[in-house]
Amino acid sequence: MDKQTRAFSTRLEFEQLLQLCLSRARLQLQLFDPDFALWQLGSSATDAILRQFLGGGGKLQLIAHSNAHLERDAPRFLRLLKEYGHAIECRLTHKNLRQLTDSFCIADGQDQVRRFHAGHLRGEAVFGSPPDIQVCAERFIAIWQESSPGLHASTTGL
Repeated sequence: MDKQTRAFSTRLEFEQLLQLCLSRARLQLQLFDPDFALWQLGSSATDAILRQFLGGGGKLQLIAHSNAHLERDAPRFLRLLKEYGHAIECRLTHKNLRQLTDSFCIADGQDQVRRFHAGHLRGEAVFGSPPDIQVCAERFIAIWQESSPGLHASTTGL
């Protein structure tokens, strides 16, 4: 696929581009958001995409400042975590990283959906361009290394 860049500014555009990004992943998904409240990780559509991805051997890495939303409002994601715990790793940031306010999804190091600020819907999606993903990919690794294991199926009572 040739490089495609699309700006977005509405919830619907964000949801559609995020679903597209998730569905294009084959090997690795890296997600960062303060709480994943707008990501609909518990929706049936996202559940189907993630099940196909994980069932095909994909690995999911997720970092949040708080897991409260996922624990309270995303039972499908918690079931997914229980069933595919070997392929999903969730981490929580430490207090020194709580000032990070952007939000992004990276698929296979070549596709990305990024909101510039988690409190707003404005952002950009880039498909088919590893060089344009590099900065967020490096940030993800740095945040990952500074975070601790977080959400586990066993801690949610599943």
